[in-house]
Amino acid sequence: MTQHPTQSPQFFLTAPSPCPYIEGQFERKVFTHLVGEKAPALNDLLTQGGFRRSQNIAYRPACETCRACVSVRILAEEFRPSKNMKRIQQRNADLIGAVHDAEPTTEQYSLFRAYLDARHRKGGMSDMTVLDYAMMVEDTHVESKIIEYRRRGPDSIVTGVGHGELVAVALSDKMADGLSMVYSFYDPAQHDRSLGTFMILDHIARARAASQPHVYLGYWVNGSRKMAYKIRFQPQEHLGPKGWERYDHEAVRS
Repeated sequence: MTQHPTQSPQFFLTAPSPCPYIEGQFERKVFTHLVGEKAPALNDLLTQGGFRRSQNIAYRPACETCRACVSVRILAEEFRPSKNMKRIQQRNADLIGAVHDAEPTTEQYSLFRAYLDARHRKGGMSDMTVLDYAMMVEDTHVESKIIEYRRRGPDSIVTGVGHGELVAVALSDKMADGLSMVYSFYDPAQHDRSLGTFMILDHIARARAASQPHVYLGYWVNGSRKMAYKIRFQPQEHLGPKGWERYDHEAVRS
């Protein structure tokens, strides 16, 4: 893991770069390192303040003329799945998620590579090597976990572990007030399962089982098709100038 001094965090500002969500806009980010014994507490504090984690970096948008990126967290205890979400849960009832330490495997990378090639061929992560993936998973000083989703076996109810091929993976951080979904990916050939939605529903269930109030989804950009799925998980809160406020959306929940 990358090592850095463990004194009070220093914050830095990136140079402008093209925005991946809004054409013609440029983004800047403020960031700091999450290292040392204080990293978990700092990660909690910064996530509650709208930051996201990538490896041992916590960052948030700091664009000069745009405030389109909005931090979103689901209110897990109040959440009720829509009819469509219930169908997705039923469709994936044969899957079970096993929690592991944040350690990369070749099987995970093969699935990650297939997912990127199918869904994000032109994205910023498209050229990630197996070493890049390993760094994404294991370069962390906070309590990060990998959840591997496989089909249930005859002993899964006892072991909590599935069998057969890896279907989906979520990299998540355990926080004092909930779970933060850092990154997730799945088998693109099984698109009928809606595995992205299923993993969010599973995280909501895990947060509720642990009596934790929130599931953090990162940033939502109104009008961005890439981000549209996040608004479907109601009720939720958005971080604004006055802090976290309940957001009511008129989307059809079917």
